[in-house]
Amino acid sequence: MRYILASASPRRRELLSHILTEFEVIPAVAEEVVDRTLPPEEIARSLAEHKCNEVFSSNSDAAVIACDTIVVFNGEILGKPKDEEDAKATLKKLSGRIHFVITGVCIRAGGKKISSFEKTEVRFNNLSEEFINSYVAGGSPLDKAGSYGIQDEGVVKEYFGSYTNVVGMPVRLVKNMLEQIKQ
Repeated sequence: MRYILASASPRRRELLSHILTEFEVIPAVAEEVVDRTLPPEEIARSLAEHKCNEVFSSNSDAAVIACDTIVVFNGEILGKPKDEEDAKATLKKLSGRIHFVITGVCIRAGGKKISSFEKTEVRFNNLSEEFINSYVAGGSPLDKAGSYGIQDEGVVKEYFGSYTNVVGMPVRLVKNMLEQIKQ
């Protein structure tokens, strides 16, 4: 079977390589449309479905895997930062507090389509202004939902759930979904 990852994320590409030895990368390019009336879990799943459907529409001979990760703090969805100031504001907001990372996953192959999500609770360290300024200046948070990477030292105090979910692809869930889609 031919597999396609519908994402340009290098982190997702690396995580999928732990499950599949061969796959293509064809990112979805359509603008993300969010129905904010849905619960956060359904928003993440819906965004993943849109990406999957877009790539599958011109690659129906393949199994298409799409993910979308959102960060939720006090009911607010925190996306990727617009700029350095936005990243700093987000990090200050999350400092010393708990939030949730939700990744929606959708896989289509042949006439089958399955979707699900993974949710992980994350608690930040107390971040000093100096740490935040240095971290943002390093560039790492600028392309990540919630303005951070769990793999970056000093940001996350603890988490409950899937580590790879916070990175951007819940590996165990994706592996189980791929097994279901093959049946």
